[in-house]
Amino acid sequence: MRYLHAGYKIIAITDHVDYSNIEFVVKSIVKFTKHWPAKNIPITVLPGIELSHLPPEQFSPLAKYARKKGIKIIVAHGESPVEPVIKGTNRAALEADIDILAHPGLITEENVLIAKKKNIFLEITSRRGHSNTNAHVAQLALKVGAKLVLNHDSHTPEDIISPAELVSVGMQAGLTQEQIDLSFKEVESFLKRRQ
Repeated sequence: MRYLHAGYKIIAITDHVDYSNIEFVVKSIVKFTKHWPAKNIPITVLPGIELSHLPPEQFSPLAKYARKKGIKIIVAHGESPVEPVIKGTNRAALEADIDILAHPGLITEENVLIAKKKNIFLEITSRRGHSNTNAHVAQLALKVGAKLVLNHDSHTPEDIISPAELVSVGMQAGLTQEQIDLSFKEVESFLKRRQ
């Protein structure tokens, strides 16, 4: 209900997973979203996961497992500048069946080109610390034509910001209003296809 109040019409629950909890989390999230549609509550909730802090070779098998079990949105935790992440994570995640590379840090142009080729969104985030490299991600994505998603990466209710506040995050990353509008349209189209 907090997301509805903030102005959202569709969201995905993307809890952090690895081999220790993926079976439980996927089963729980898929079950929840199957029972979500409620009368008079105009917000769609999609089942998702965030593959987090994995050895690079584990991205592909875990993404494959999640898709097979009904997960519609797969986020991969990228090489954020503020957490210890294994070098090569961005590349391994992009080579797996993911939809969004979150907080990709100082991603290389070569990896941004892979994201473009595979239609994987690169995240521009409001989350403190992870957002330190937003301008770098935006600049490379715009240079090669990769898709961007503006996201607040909420872990607590206090992290939830409105779509208008996300616009501000995008502008701080160097995006124009036109580029932000295009990103919102691309994300909306993608989410509608995943319903």
